[in-house]
Amino acid sequence: MRADRLLAVLMLLRHRGRVTAAEIAEELEVSVRTVLRDVESLSAAGVPVYTDRGRGGGIRLLPGYRTDLTGLTEDESKALLASGAGRVDSPAFASAMRKVAAALPEPHRAAAAGAAQRILVRPDGFARPRESEPYLGLLQHAVIDGLRVRCSYRSPRSGAAERILDPVGLVHAGDRWYLLARHHGADRTYRVSRFDAVELLDEPADRPVDVDLDAAFDASRTSFRESLATTIVTVTVEDEVRDLLLRNVMETLSSSPAGAGRSTVVVRFGGEGHALRTLWSLTPKVEIHSPAGLRAKVADRAAAASALYS
Repeated sequence: MRADRLLAVLMLLRHRGRVTAAEIAEELEVSVRTVLRDVESLSAAGVPVYTDRGRGGGIRLLPGYRTDLTGLTEDESKALLASGAGRVDSPAFASAMRKVAAALPEPHRAAAAGAAQRILVRPDGFARPRESEPYLGLLQHAVIDGLRVRCSYRSPRSGAAERILDPVGLVHAGDRWYLLARHHGADRTYRVSRFDAVELLDEPADRPVDVDLDAAFDASRTSFRESLATTIVTVTVEDEVRDLLLRNVMETLSSSPAGAGRSTVVVRFGGEGHALRTLWSLTPKVEIHSPAGLRAKVADRAAAASALYS
């Protein structure tokens, strides 16, 4: 614990310049006497740390002194640089990673760089290309600096429209970025790929000082799902495609073995269209039992396909 605290004192002096013993004590939640003993220990270890007495004084490092200590273990160094192996569309992020790499302790640097070379995080898969998000950088700027934005956004229901938004936060969920923002005082969620234009305004965003993005995103997702006209379907599915079916439903309500390598499941879809598309793609390895109307539509589609290709 003492070594961790000595390192914390050293890093505070590096980043803040002159600091009083009382300020360090408050930051580390220790006594002033403990801070003074730590400063003496750093000096005895060869760190050029000095105490200026009198008004405006404090504890400081010799100007120009540098150390490669970051407090990172080798495993932490690897994890940090490997996280930067993802494709983050930000020159500032790349610059920050280079600075982190340069500041790592020499024994860790080669191992961390090797780990970063062997891990890549990409949002686009083999079949589906990544959605274009040309305004992600501007939205990041707006979120971090707390600025209001004027934008053009394409809604699936109402088409493109101009909006004035107060950005609250950005969330990366699944393979997409989402902007949580306030519009006319109401909380909304926007898919970043649907912005056609974004302009930063020289106005502070009207948003709460603190925000729990996890809770806010969960609430938005729950509200969206509850707004859908869901469809509950009972099917018998061959076990070889059971997992594929369950990955494409909103909710699995029940599942039980049906024998002969099959299962009977009750699932919830986001409407009849969602159910029809998913179940048709798995036919004939799934059989719909209810609702009868959905079963009839799949049967009609199968008959039309048979007539077309026979």
